Amino acid sequence: MTGKNVVVVGGSHGIGFEIVRRELNQGASVTVVSRTVGRLLELAAAESGSLAHIVADVCSDRLSEEQLPERIDAFVYCPGSISLGSLRACNPETMRRDFELNVVSATTCFQVALKSMSRSEKASAVFFSSVAAQLGMSMHTSVAASKGAIEALVRTWASELAPKIRVNGIAPALVDTPLAQRLLSSESKRAVMATIYPLARIGLPDDCAALAEFLLSDKSGWITGQIYGVDGGLSSIFKAP
Repeated sequence: MTGKNVVVVGGSHGIGFEIVRRELNQGASVTVVSRTVGRLLELAAAESGSLAHIVADVCSDRLSEEQLPERIDAFVYCPGSISLGSLRACNPETMRRDFELNVVSATTCFQVALKSMSRSEKASAVFFSSVAAQLGMSMHTSVAASKGAIEALVRTWASELAPKIRVNGIAPALVDTPLAQRLLSSESKRAVMATIYPLARIGLPDDCAALAEFLLSDKSGWITGQIYGVDGGLSSIFKAP
C-alpha cells in the first residue's frame, strides 16, 4: 500500500521500535505514541518514511482523534509489563496496574483510532499477548490474567470490525528488550533462559516485529482473529534434554 499511515503505541524501545523501523523502511508514515523519545532519534534521518512522535502516557493521558492521522491503515499496541511473583505475593494493586496497561489502555487507544481506521480500505491492528496466557506458567498470575484478556478482545474485535478492519495478536515468550533486562542481567541468566526453548535461544525484538509487519500488510489479507506464538517453540513443543 502506498502512502501507508501507521500508528504504533509504545514504539520507542524494544519490539515496538523494531516495528517502527520496519514500517519506515517500507516508506510508511509512522506516528509513535510513547512516554519518551527513546531510540526514535536513531530513525528520524535514517529511514525512508516519515516519523512523528506524540508524548503520552497511555495510562494517564487521553489521546484525541485530532492527534492522529486522518486515515490510519495500521495500528499496533505494544506496551506491556512483566510483573512476576507468586500467587501469595500478588496484590490488587499489581493486578489493577497490569490490567490498566494491557487491557484498559489498549481499548481506549484503539477506540480513538477507529474513526481514522474506518477511512482506510484495508486496515489492520496488532496487539501483544504473552506465552503465559495459554501456557500455564508459575509466578505469572497478573501477566497471564491481563494478557489472557487481550487475547479475548482480539477475537471479539476481529468479529465486530470484520470485514473492514482485521485484528490479530502476537504472543511472545521472553524477548531481549529493556523490559526484560532484570531477567537477563548476566550471561549466566541468559544461558539458563535459553535452555528453556526448543530453539535454544531467547527471542529478539525483530522476531516479533517481522510477524507484526506481515500482519499489518496486504500479504495477510485473509487473516483475522488469530493469536500467533513467537516463542521459540515453547508453547507447542517438548524437546527432551
